[in-house]
Amino acid sequence: MGRRDSQILDILTSRQRIEVALLSEELGVSEVTVRKDLDALQAKGLVVREHGFAKLSNPNDVSGRLAYHYEEKRRIAQAAAAMVADGSTIMVESGSCCALLARELADTHKSVTVVTNSAFIAGYVRDSTSVEVVLLGGTYQRDSQVMVGPLVRTCAQEFYVDRLFVGADGWIEGVGPTNADQMRADAVRSMAEAASEIVVLTESEKFGQRGAVPMRLTSKKISVVTDAGLSDSWQSSLARNGVEVTVAK
Repeated sequence: MGRRDSQILDILTSRQRIEVALLSEELGVSEVTVRKDLDALQAKGLVVREHGFAKLSNPNDVSGRLAYHYEEKRRIAQAAAAMVADGSTIMVESGSCCALLARELADTHKSVTVVTNSAFIAGYVRDSTSVEVVLLGGTYQRDSQVMVGPLVRTCAQEFYVDRLFVGADGWIEGVGPTNADQMRADAVRSMAEAASEIVVLTESEKFGQRGAVPMRLTSKKISVVTDAGLSDSWQSSLARNGVEVTVAK
């Protein structure tokens, strides 16, 4: 994704909806060029074209959340992908950073098996022959496009992997990563039982934010991949709690 695409997503994240003519003026390019850019972003599920306007996709689903801080999330995904060897099997929970990790693996790796509870991720990399997806069963949440419930635990018990990659809606000091949804948090805990290490992929702004549901992953080794905005105080706090931090450049 190019610099102008990132600018468009930043503008739409701020305003939600904008006229194509005004967007063209602000970017300093022709309306024809902007329409081509918007068509490409729409094909990726990030924006929706209307007559004379563009807007973000549904902010409540993964496609809509991908557009928010897209470049930061992409760099986080690239750093996380560097932890994965060709030919390996990993677990990936739902979320926008996790979806971009799966896409990065599909584009740069070979023979990686991704075990996931995310129907969105399964569809997001369906064009790739480099990634095989194993979709865990469960109850389907429409907006998040993810499987939850006791069947996730039953299916996850059939695997054991080195790493489970998860997203987070917040991180509370002394508590750890949190989720906004109880069922999704429970699915993460179920998948965590099948992994040696949990790698949390999240933007730096989530540290200090509060999701309603603690993930309670303290029995596992936890690592974090985040962006360069992580403060020194948070880096020190995470280090004190034995959390290894990778800052995506």
